[in-house]
Amino acid sequence: MEPEVKRIAMWASPRCLSTVLLRSWSSRPDTFVQDEPLYPHYLFISDRQDPEQAEILAQYETDWRKIITQVTTRTSPNKSIYYYKFMVYRLLPHIETHWVHQLTNCFLIRDPREMILSYLKLWGTTPTLESLGTLRLKKLFNQVCEFNSQIPPVVDAKDLLENPKRTLSLLCAALEIDFDKAMLSWPNGNPTNDVWSKYHWYDTVRNSTTFHPDKPKTEVIPPELHDLLKQCNQVYQELYQHRLV
Repeated sequence: MEPEVKRIAMWASPRCLSTVLLRSWSSRPDTFVQDEPLYPHYLFISDRQDPEQAEILAQYETDWRKIITQVTTRTSPNKSIYYYKFMVYRLLPHIETHWVHQLTNCFLIRDPREMILSYLKLWGTTPTLESLGTLRLKKLFNQVCEFNSQIPPVVDAKDLLENPKRTLSLLCAALEIDFDKAMLSWPNGNPTNDVWSKYHWYDTVRNSTTFHPDKPKTEVIPPELHDLLKQCNQVYQELYQHRLV
């Protein structure tokens, strides 16, 4: 008898530790992971110019409808769990969202101050509500709540770093799957075989072998980003009250 398939979508904004969480799930022998399925479509449709863009567009499917079909129907030998990391800002307005309900949706959040400071340090550009996907995350969360008539699992990045075993155990319980201690450590290296795994923004994950304790940032949010911080905090607090504890 074939094992029941669980298809998990973890939705997050940038700089929320989503890739290290992906790496954790990839350590499970029963789990197939995919990093940002919609990224090739995002590159194809936007004016953004990322490293290795030509290589990505040549190797990967760029039609969002075909991508979603792959996400919702993929099978792989000896895999009963399919874990997808989604950057919510890549869920562009023209992409329909009815397919989301074919997946088990989860949400990863992080203190906006930490998220924005991390964004500034890595990219050196000014984040916006659009580039962080903040309002899109809230809208999707509300959509999932309404469709399922219950709150989906919400993981806070700080909880994940402070007590990964407890937080991952709570997440697995919410997803109705067994926790596997393999999720707590992994060999260093690229998080996936995708072309973009060699990008500099994956350096920390590439060099890691486990979760590291949280180190609060001491930098100051620039005054011009105070309004952005306030708006992000409003959404963060709405979801934070539902986090797994």
